[in-house]
Amino acid sequence: MNEQLIVFVVLIAAMVLFIWERWRYDLVAMGALLVLTVLGIVPAQEAFLGFGHPAVITVAAVLILSHALATSGVVYHMARPLKRFNDRPLLQLGALVGVTTVVSAFVNNVGALALMMPVVLRIAHTSGRSPSKLLMPVAFGSLLGGMTTLIGTPPNIIIGSFRAETDAQRPFTMFDFAPVGMMTAAVGCLYLIFLGWRFLPNRPGASGAGSAADRDVFQIGDYTTELQVAAGSRVVGRPISELPTDEVPSLVVLSVTRSERRLLAPSGRTVLQAGDRLMVEIDPIELDTLLTSTGFQLAGAGELTEIGSDEVRLLEAVVVPGSLLEDRSAGDLRLRSRHGVNLLAVARQGSRVVAPLASVVIRPGDVLLMQCAAADAVSTLQTLGAMPLSERELPRSGPRRLIPVLTIFVGAVVALVSGFVPAAVAFSVAALALAASGLLRLRELYDTIEWPVVVLLAAMIPVGNALQATGGASRIATWLAEAGTALPPAAFVALLMIVTMFLSDVMNNAAPAVVMAPIAIGVAAQLDVSADPLLMAVAVGASCAFLTPIGHQSNTLIMGPGGYRFGDFWKMGLPLEILIVLVGVPAILWAWPL
Repeated sequence: MNEQLIVFVVLIAAMVLFIWERWRYDLVAMGALLVLTVLGIVPAQEAFLGFGHPAVITVAAVLILSHALATSGVVYHMARPLKRFNDRPLLQLGALVGVTTVVSAFVNNVGALALMMPVVLRIAHTSGRSPSKLLMPVAFGSLLGGMTTLIGTPPNIIIGSFRAETDAQRPFTMFDFAPVGMMTAAVGCLYLIFLGWRFLPNRPGASGAGSAADRDVFQIGDYTTELQVAAGSRVVGRPISELPTDEVPSLVVLSVTRSERRLLAPSGRTVLQAGDRLMVEIDPIELDTLLTSTGFQLAGAGELTEIGSDEVRLLEAVVVPGSLLEDRSAGDLRLRSRHGVNLLAVARQGSRVVAPLASVVIRPGDVLLMQCAAADAVSTLQTLGAMPLSERELPRSGPRRLIPVLTIFVGAVVALVSGFVPAAVAFSVAALALAASGLLRLRELYDTIEWPVVVLLAAMIPVGNALQATGGASRIATWLAEAGTALPPAAFVALLMIVTMFLSDVMNNAAPAVVMAPIAIGVAAQLDVSADPLLMAVAVGASCAFLTPIGHQSNTLIMGPGGYRFGDFWKMGLPLEILIVLVGVPAILWAWPL
């Protein structure tokens, strides 16, 4: 088997595994790289050079800057005026989509959406609109905004670096994507605002604004019961951690009242005494087992309002892909003992999961109702990898933080646009300045980087280079050129965009960018045209993950809060992708002639 065929087989296998999602994409990418290295196709001394590639360094630095901008409160201040549009639905949706699109040009797509989601849910609640009519247009707006700048989305950074290997011999710069990106994003936003939302179901989501007690999906009163510790109970003198959770896995102790003093979210070390009254959440089926095994007495039904206070907060949060919670149960995680969190309920695609919470396997996009100490709420969510759905958790720093962060960011952009330093250097210096000035803690700096994406890029870049080095990319380009001899060169711009769109709908959009960029360069060489328009077509296509909830993290995040199902995405996304091809191809050929 020749080397070229081996690269094809490994690459196709990786693509299939990306789509299958049995293993995480960074592991698949690293596996593909190691296979090619062991077989001698990628030289061992070059196998890990991807970790030092300018595109990888730039992505990591941009993620840090994006987080700093988000936590500076800039989005909160931009979103505050949107509440005045409650009685004008189209203007309301236009403002939400517009702000998100603008923000995501400079802030990571997922970060921009995460900051806007609480605002969207609050507006949906106060205006009486279904969140399903608002969340998907806003999420799609975050993807459209990423098309407009170099740092808007990782695929643009990747495509920008590949351009240095063409006759241009320099990467795309900060605003090279703007002419095409802004036209495409503008038309896409108009579609979302005036037509797209009409294809969406009017379905209640898993969350909204206001107190959790106001929402049907998280009405946990039927599962909350007050118990009293009888004098002869066998649990007297024992800590809460010794309650028989193996027999009653759904049991969660929400509060302990003793002598009119109520302790919320009690520690597992709290020792029970006769006369204590416990507010517990428990599956009704298991209640008899608990009473029999402990000697508790039934004291009466409790209310959700009794388990929150100024010191102990009820939080709603959506699980992020790659989070500590993903594919694990509350029992496995030992949320209470390790993180001080009581898990009260889980909602999935708009419906509450009715099962013992200790055994529920948590998935990305699930909405969790949790109880934890108010002082630790933000740090707890960051540790667990969940994003809040309440406005009070939004960063809203004052000028003392906002102005320095904006100054550092603008300085990096000016240094890049002026050509003083390349992107990797400009944004790395800015990230260092944020850490040195104390605007970001060192731990926060490292936690901000999406390491799976970094590993994916670092592994796939050598694989993409192997595709070029063995002549694979040139062969694919030759096949494409020969198959379309009767077509005008402009048809290849559309073809590359459509193929990249399809790949981005079923896998992380960084992978299609790495694979399709060498092919685009090869097609340009075969047709003897400029590679720029073909690379731009790949960049636009890589940002168009509108058909499925798995193509982009932004789509996954809205599944639970919006109550969406898998099939809801293509109903609004397919016309949008068609529209982007119709608008994007002429825009590319106008801005970057063949």
